[in-house]
Amino acid sequence: MRAALVLLHRWFGLAAAAFLFVAGLTGAVISWDHELDEWLNPQLFEAPATATPIPPLELARRIEAADPRLRVGYLPLAVEPGHTLGVWVNPTVDPASGQLFRPGFNQLALDPGSGEILGRRQWGEISLSRENLLPFLYKLHYSMHIPDAGGVEIGIWLMGLLAIGWTLDCLVALAISFPRPASWRKSFAFRWRQGGYRLNFDLHRSGGVWLWLLLLVLAVTSVSMNLRSQVVYPLTALFSELGASPFDSRTPRPPEQPIEPAFDRTRALALAEAEAARRGWQAPAGAIFYAETYGLYGVGFFAPGEDHGNAGLGNPWLYFDALSGELAGEVVPGTGSAGDIFLQAQFPLHSGRIIGLPGRILVSLSGLAVALLSVTGVYIWWKKRRARQRARN
Repeated sequence: MRAALVLLHRWFGLAAAAFLFVAGLTGAVISWDHELDEWLNPQLFEAPATATPIPPLELARRIEAADPRLRVGYLPLAVEPGHTLGVWVNPTVDPASGQLFRPGFNQLALDPGSGEILGRRQWGEISLSRENLLPFLYKLHYSMHIPDAGGVEIGIWLMGLLAIGWTLDCLVALAISFPRPASWRKSFAFRWRQGGYRLNFDLHRSGGVWLWLLLLVLAVTSVSMNLRSQVVYPLTALFSELGASPFDSRTPRPPEQPIEPAFDRTRALALAEAEAARRGWQAPAGAIFYAETYGLYGVGFFAPGEDHGNAGLGNPWLYFDALSGELAGEVVPGTGSAGDIFLQAQFPLHSGRIIGLPGRILVSLSGLAVALLSVTGVYIWWKKRRARQRARN
């Protein structure tokens, strides 16, 4: 049995080593994506402070009026002093061709006082320029930039399936790390003074044992990040009743056939604020987005600068049907069934934000450890292979 498990661990490790190495290194960096992006690209994040900023809803209206190729997708509803208003935009459909316009960008940085466009970029573009470096690394982390084919997100599926294999391999690795109960201490030790192959082996085995729980959490949450609706949501539903999810219960339309809303974002915001007041929420409305392939408005409630959530399970969101105006769903951190809370915890766990700054540091170090384990695993295989070849000769 042990021999079979060792073989499984070896061949999965070799097959996944390059992917996990890249995912580990990029994960260590993108734990600080906002801070690094702002440092590299001040033109996209810094703007003159103004006492009378233009309301974001008005700025969104001006963007769409000035360029009919664009529809504002995600709109922050407040900005931090001295910062730009970062807006996500989606292309509209060209009535002449029936295809989406190609404006060449999907993010705009606006001066909140004047509405002037200070910068624009295509988030996720394959580029190592300062402007695109962090988005490039972020997308590389979860999709390897493998292009879609036939409407299937090949890269996202590939990394999700590798994450499933990684989750199972974590269990296999733990089993083979303790070959004999009497010598369990060796599986936690590092032979620092001996160096060479023995130290490399200990870094791989003992390092994996010390970090095992963290690695398992990263593996499981990686599945959730890439295959939430396809795998994690239905599996969770087998064990726990889940609250209504407007995204998991609807089939998205093709991008070239967006659902046109029956009312604008101003009314959607009013509906959300009225519902939040009814529930006694104190946080302000922090952002609004329109998911045009689902026909849903979403409104999140948080203070400026906390769009990712600084700690805990994240921010509360309300969703409204863009045709009827009815409340279509909600995500309120810490509420719902055990399954709901499990799903809410996936991104905060994966990013480390669930415990704030210490968690982000821990996840960043864990990403480096994943890269190290990938390298040491390949090195162990190579050394053993060379030894076998020499024995045969």
